Amino acid sequence: YFSPSVPVLMGALLKAAHLEDASYRDDGLCVVGIFGKSNMKPGPMKESIINTLADKHIFSLFGGTEDGSSTECGSNIRAFYDQENRVLYLLLSSVYDSGQLLQACRSLSAASGHSDAHEFWKGLDRQHCLHLLYMFSVCHVLLLVHPNQTFDVTYDRLFRALDALRQKVLPLIRVAIKDCAVSKEWKVNCRPCPPRLLFVFQMSGTLKTIPHNSGGNSDKPKKHSPRRRLQHALEDQIYRIFRKSRVLTNQSSNCLFTVPANQAFVYVIPAGEEDPVGALLGQLRSNCVLGEQDSSTAVSGPRRYQQMRRSSRVSGGTDSGMAPPGGQLVDCSLKEFLWQHVDLVLTKKGFDDSVGRNPQPSHFELPTYSKWVQVASRLHQVLIGSTEEEMAELVVKVQSQLKVLEGYLDADTKYSDNRCQKALPLAHSAYQSNLPHNYTTTVHKNQLAQALRVYSQHARGVAFQRYALQLHEDCYKFWSNGHQLCEERSLTDQHCVHKFHLLPLPGEKPDMDRNPPILNHNSRGRSTSSCNCGRKQATREDPFDIQAANYDFYQMLEEKCCGKLDRIEFPVFQPSTPDPAPACNQTQQLPCEAPGSGEEAKLKEPSTAQSHTPGDPSLSLALSLGQSTDSLGPYADGDGTESQVQHKRPSLVDRQPSTVEYLPGMMHSGCPKGLLPKFSSWSLVKLGPAKSYNCHNWTGTAQLPAWLLLLLPWDLVIQPLDGGTTTWPAPNKTLVGSDGSTGGLGRSRKRDDVARVFVGFEYEDSRGRRFISCGPDKIVKVLGPGGAKEPATRVLNIDMPLYIPSPSQGRGLKPHFAQLARLFVVVPDAPLEVTLNPQVQAGPPPCPVFHPEQTDLVLPCDSFWVLRFPYSYATEHGPCYPPKENQPLSDYKVLRGI
Repeated sequence: YFSPSVPVLMGALLKAAHLEDASYRDDGLCVVGIFGKSNMKPGPMKESIINTLADKHIFSLFGGTEDGSSTECGSNIRAFYDQENRVLYLLLSSVYDSGQLLQACRSLSAASGHSDAHEFWKGLDRQHCLHLLYMFSVCHVLLLVHPNQTFDVTYDRLFRALDALRQKVLPLIRVAIKDCAVSKEWKVNCRPCPPRLLFVFQMSGTLKTIPHNSGGNSDKPKKHSPRRRLQHALEDQIYRIFRKSRVLTNQSSNCLFTVPANQAFVYVIPAGEEDPVGALLGQLRSNCVLGEQDSSTAVSGPRRYQQMRRSSRVSGGTDSGMAPPGGQLVDCSLKEFLWQHVDLVLTKKGFDDSVGRNPQPSHFELPTYSKWVQVASRLHQVLIGSTEEEMAELVVKVQSQLKVLEGYLDADTKYSDNRCQKALPLAHSAYQSNLPHNYTTTVHKNQLAQALRVYSQHARGVAFQRYALQLHEDCYKFWSNGHQLCEERSLTDQHCVHKFHLLPLPGEKPDMDRNPPILNHNSRGRSTSSCNCGRKQATREDPFDIQAANYDFYQMLEEKCCGKLDRIEFPVFQPSTPDPAPACNQTQQLPCEAPGSGEEAKLKEPSTAQSHTPGDPSLSLALSLGQSTDSLGPYADGDGTESQVQHKRPSLVDRQPSTVEYLPGMMHSGCPKGLLPKFSSWSLVKLGPAKSYNCHNWTGTAQLPAWLLLLLPWDLVIQPLDGGTTTWPAPNKTLVGSDGSTGGLGRSRKRDDVARVFVGFEYEDSRGRRFISCGPDKIVKVLGPGGAKEPATRVLNIDMPLYIPSPSQGRGLKPHFAQLARLFVVVPDAPLEVTLNPQVQAGPPPCPVFHPEQTDLVLPCDSFWVLRFPYSYATEHGPCYPPKENQPLSDYKVLRGI
């Protein structure tokens, strides 16, 4: 139950039971709705109007919430039932009121974006429209209150939107109220009558009129006061606007609301006094004078005060209490303005607002309070929201019809949509300008960035982000629909020239007609390389996988050249199952995570590219640079004793290699123990005995090219052991010549205790040019018979570069590099052994150190050997690309002590 003298929220009014007096129970009820906007001046305007109409202090005029209304942002309807006068006042508050607007601004977070804030305000607008539609469906008379004397033309668009929404939801509302005890016309039209809309404006102080006499018409005063003339002008303007926009038509039953044809529907509240204290004193004086004159009045207290206010209005005739000038009509009060319309409702005469030649009478019904509450409760559940299951379906259907409001209320989004739609073709043109038929991801991203720049120059508004995402999708669809270039890069860092394709499966043939096509990678790059022994040269395609680079090409040339030569076979994976798998994660710590890694941990590994074969299984990160106890130098991860061992690894024979899991990629310092690759990237073949190399024979021997005469001599002194007859070489012992030079004996000098080994580091560029280097920046040149004069001591005691600039550069600006391809070693027929221990660092740290599958390779005496280095280097995470122009060549090297 609730008290009728206290305003309550609409939801509470409809849920609570109200016990009416028996004398009022069967009387009709007039419902008056009040809505509109307010300014930032102190004191709520709409609440003060209800206080004036009811002549009671109902709503607080100082911004308090003594009426129990919610302080949350959003629309709400408060109700006050004047049971004595049979009028129910409904007051709509929304974000168009300063108090609710302040609450809404506080609820917005500072991090809310422009689009999120727009959605928030649009949601409040939709809520306000639903509440307005509810009031137009349950009220007889509505007051539109505006804080100044200028008509807001945005109401025209709002009313057209509400009218369209009402037509859409009318069938749903009929279903909701079909069981209510009201007339058939009410059930069909879903309202007691077409409501009459009245307008109340607040005159600002700047338009306060000062009476003055005109020069020629001083004897003919105006019939109407300036305020009434303003009201008439506003009526004409409002009626003309609504008729032009078809909000008002001849048949009132089809309109959202009506305006009277022969009654005033605009009221202007005069501006307040500049001196509020003086105004209160004048009102007090007039009340005291009235009290003295009316001696028959015996009422005291608040009732006496109200009676005096009514008496003053009747006697004075104006809201300000001033007598009108002679000849002018008396201005009515706000209550009198409203009551002439309320009386038509309470007397059941209704509104006859249809115009034209054949006006159709509109339906009208004056309900009792109980009937009105029954219908208003159903409409409140459907339009504003309900938790009841029987109404849930109707609520969902009503919410789906709110898209009708988009074109009317959301002008910002409509403008933004049109603006962004015009910007999209310009952005698409910017994306497709100067594009090749097929292009990579980098080109796609660059063109997309250019398209977004063009788009951002023209697009505006809340739809900016939505159409930017559409631009992303459109450009991606264009790129992926036959314009996407294969993203794989060869081992020499060149792109595949084909469009996006799949690799053929084992035994499958390429098929260009498939979508996507089935092709092998091809970068259109070719180079000339020699076989394992160096006798034959052939043209090779740019490789995309490590097996084609380091194994397949040399196997093809072995059939023509060096297939019958003796060799030292490197151990490879021997499967014991028909379907072996690559090794999974077997290490826990990466080199960059090892203690003491320092700045090297911040460097990006140059071999972190993805696998070149899409069909390859994903490889674990630990196999790339994972630490093990047999790793090299700075890559070691063990206790203090093991970490001190540099450039020396335990042999793989310490542990039996796995026959179930193989090592994907090449052997390097980060590989776990007990794993072998499926093929070897190295080759060590024997060209013949030591005498097959003759430095004095210019025509070459054993069908080797003549430039092999340039091998560097390395003289070793054979010293006896323990004074006996057994001798052993003294490695790296420098001999002094007769002329005082170091490095070897004279050409005619021969000693029995000296053995001469020949060593040659051969480099080869992409065009097949080959040469021997005697230092990081020096090429061996023949000055006469007898071979090279430089000793091999220097090249054996320094880190030799893996890449050096080719001595014969082409005409292009891009420099050509020659890569270390082979190591020639001639072991003489002497009591000595030569042990090979090749270690290659193919990139800057933390790139691992690559080595063959077998370390400490022993070369027997009286033999001529050639060690072929890998063509490309790769870890499990991808290739180690050759150096670029701006990268230092010193990071790519063969470690000393080979």
